[in-house]
Amino acid sequence: MSVNTANAYGKITVTEEAVAQVAGSSALDCYGVVDLVSKKLSDSVLDLFRKESTSKGVRVLTNGDRIFIDLYVILKYGVSISAVGDSLKKAVKYNVERFTGMVVDTININVVGIRI
Repeated sequence: MSVNTANAYGKITVTEEAVAQVAGSSALDCYGVVDLVSKKLSDSVLDLFRKESTSKGVRVLTNGDRIFIDLYVILKYGVSISAVGDSLKKAVKYNVERFTGMVVDTININVVGIRI
């Protein structure tokens, strides 16, 4: 599925994969985030064959002009989970909304592990 919007220049369609790549690269730029990981083993096997790994660990659902994002992250040892989570939500929301021009409704952060 994709997100659609229209403006004075015409109709714009953004795929969920493109949104996932923007969200993934924004998440990796945040302090305290070490890596993104897939939730299911079958997704991990599929990610091995993908060229881009920035969308790994990112689930995007769209409903109308609303975007829902799930992130599966590994954090650095010693950082505040709540502080990194808040920073992560703000950065991903800002970058995805700026990229798509649409509203990000919900961002769920799932901490899968801690890396030393």
